[in-house]
Amino acid sequence: MARSLLFLSLFLPAVASAAPSDSNAASTPVRRLALLVGVNDGGPGRAKLRYAVTDANSFGQVLEELGGVQPQDRLMMLEGDRPALESALARFKAMVAAAKSPGGRTEALIYYSGHSDEEGLLLHKDRFGYRELRQALEQLPADVRIAILDSCASGTLARQKGGVRRPAFLVDASTAVRGHAILTSSSEDEVSQESDRIGGSFFTHNLVSGMRGAADATGDGRVTLHEAYQFAFHETLARTERTRGGAQHPAYDIELAGTGELVMTDLRTTSAVLVVGEGVEGRLFIRDQPGRLVVELNKLAGRSTELGLQPGHYTVMRESRGASSQAKLVVDKGGRTVLADSAFLPMMGELTAMRGGSAGAGGDSLAMTTPVEGTGRHRRFLNLGLLPKMQTNSLFGDTDVDNALSFSLGVASMGRLDGFALAMGANWNADSIRGVQTSLGINVVHGNVNGAQFTVGGNWARGAVEGAQFAVGGNWAGERVEGIQAAVGANVARKGGYLGQFAVGASVSSMSMKGAQLSVGTSWVEGDFEGYQASVGLNMVRGHMKGIQMSSGVNYVASANGAQFSLLNIGGDVRGMQLGIVNIAGKMNGLQLGLINVSQEMESGIPVGLLNIVRNGQFHVEAYGSDFNYANVSLKVGSRYLYTALVVGMGSIRTRGPSHWSTGVGIGGHIPLTERFFVDVDVVSNNIHDWEGSEGNRLLHQARLMVGYQVASHFAIIAGPTANLLHGFDGDPVAPLSHLGTAGSTTNKEALWWPGLQVGLRI
Repeated sequence: MARSLLFLSLFLPAVASAAPSDSNAASTPVRRLALLVGVNDGGPGRAKLRYAVTDANSFGQVLEELGGVQPQDRLMMLEGDRPALESALARFKAMVAAAKSPGGRTEALIYYSGHSDEEGLLLHKDRFGYRELRQALEQLPADVRIAILDSCASGTLARQKGGVRRPAFLVDASTAVRGHAILTSSSEDEVSQESDRIGGSFFTHNLVSGMRGAADATGDGRVTLHEAYQFAFHETLARTERTRGGAQHPAYDIELAGTGELVMTDLRTTSAVLVVGEGVEGRLFIRDQPGRLVVELNKLAGRSTELGLQPGHYTVMRESRGASSQAKLVVDKGGRTVLADSAFLPMMGELTAMRGGSAGAGGDSLAMTTPVEGTGRHRRFLNLGLLPKMQTNSLFGDTDVDNALSFSLGVASMGRLDGFALAMGANWNADSIRGVQTSLGINVVHGNVNGAQFTVGGNWARGAVEGAQFAVGGNWAGERVEGIQAAVGANVARKGGYLGQFAVGASVSSMSMKGAQLSVGTSWVEGDFEGYQASVGLNMVRGHMKGIQMSSGVNYVASANGAQFSLLNIGGDVRGMQLGIVNIAGKMNGLQLGLINVSQEMESGIPVGLLNIVRNGQFHVEAYGSDFNYANVSLKVGSRYLYTALVVGMGSIRTRGPSHWSTGVGIGGHIPLTERFFVDVDVVSNNIHDWEGSEGNRLLHQARLMVGYQVASHFAIIAGPTANLLHGFDGDPVAPLSHLGTAGSTTNKEALWWPGLQVGLRI
């Protein structure tokens, strides 16, 4: 999915500065107010975000804790539409006006997290334009105006961010703050991203981490706009270089003037401080007691770093020089908790066996177990048994035992598997596996799978799968899958991944994925999809697809860059091709080829079919007379420049003989010349019927040139010449039909051609 962050600060009038000189700081009270907006739903055709509301809450929390925003000056609007945003802006404007005081400075900040495109914010089915937002900002009666937009749209959609590409580092050493500042999370040709690991967007996560103190480069206990941006830039670039979306390069355009710097947060005002000691180095991940990632930073040795946090219990994980360690601590209210290097304890790495070592020296043994540090479990090379309570692992009580090999005639229970397990009934792992599991019943892993699972029944992995799952019944993965899922029943990947899913029943990915989905029943991706999707029944992509869908039933995609091949193709925003009996698209850019083609909007595409219906295209009824029919009615439907014509007419020959009626179908092009004049060029084949019978006995092919003049919006005069070729079936002679010239003679021939004319009206 694509996320773009626009950080727009408007500083008016020129008398105020965000951090005045010391002589003015005490005499100029500052009141900062914030409007925080979070909307996950960007409307039909766009994948629903997971962390827009979370980002709004996180940013609002750091503003309240460290950014000087009081609870009564903080306004939240979550999951609202356009009317809700308009109402919130009006209420916020009134709050700002009421907060103004003589001799003081008022700062107004608007934060938005959600979907957007190149025109504006996307709120459910509504749009709020950037011009409207700028007008709303300018109308706020504040001395300093700041707007931060963390907005998401399709991953393939390129936007104008409003920023100017500049060098990565802010080299302006002045303390100027009057004017404006525009920051973007990525350049115009890049996408921005959110992450399940951090539980939010990369840029907002790093911006919040920086505002909590990680960006305080000077060590003065304050984080300025410059410091926050520098930290967010480098961390966002570092953490996205190896992602699927590619590296993000935040950009900015800042023009400020004044006597001080804009201070975003002041760590000296917080009730609790975590001081990361000078000797600590490495990448630190600080999580609160519920497990939320609060701050992430790359700590260098040689100087301490102060972080403003809420009082409570925290866990700090450190990655340094290829090793992992962990520290647990309590940050007290009103105190300064110091995190020293000695507080970190090593974390368990991958289980290994020493080569050439004996059992007593730490090597593996069939007869002995060794404790696994930090897990409360033991490790045993081999497990043999019938049931969980009747196996060699059970000799050590109810504690799960890690194994390298496990064989059971019934059900085997173990902690972690590093090797091979075979069971006639089931394999049950309380932890992860690294190796192969096989059973006739079911394989259950509560952690990750790095290897393969084979079963006649089902495979279940609570964590991620790197490898393969093969089952006659079904495969289920709770996290991402990097590999293959194959089943006679169903495949489910809860968080997508890079994988191939092959099933006789159904293949389902609850989040975005890359690879292939092949099934006899249903292939379903809840998020974005890149690759090949095929089924006999239904293909479904609820997000954006980049690839191909093939089905003998129905294809559905919310938005696509690729092709759909099926009896029925349904798409939201389609760029590519739809080939089927019936093709339906919301917005079409490409080719629709089928008997019936329908689209709400045809931008640069072409519908080719028997019936083409385009809401913003052509839908005209024409009534006209021609040289061979007294009366004709034609329906023209299609895109702006290409249409299909369905024609019904009746007439008679000049001399005695049976009268006739005709039905025809054709294809043509519409050429607008001026605002009122246009030309239609088409070819139509008519089946000529005698009144005595319904079977057509002659074919009349026409090449037509129709010139039109638009008298009113739904009324035009049309006229033009035609070239006609009449012939019978199987070389039977035909009599002329035209009322013009010698072509109306009664001489019968196998084929006749003549120039003709038609004149009529269009509505």
